[in-house]
Amino acid sequence: MSDWGPVFVAVVLFVLLTPGLLFQVPGHLRCVDFGNFKTSGASILVHSLLYFGLICVFLLAIKVHLYLG
Repeated sequence: MSDWGPVFVAVVLFVLLTPGLLFQVPGHLRCVDFGNFKTSGASILVHSLLYFGLICVFLLAIKVHLYLG
């Protein structure tokens, strides 16, 4: 049996935190823009820091595990 928890968490967070897909922090006109499909260097930095923080929480603190097979 292999542990698919980290893979699942990483893929879901990557899709949800893609800058401009669902939301963008900081946005072009406001602090938060929703669904504009545009990005900037600052938003890439902010979203990558959010991704790193959440992946650490889910994998190191909560220890999400998903066994298939």
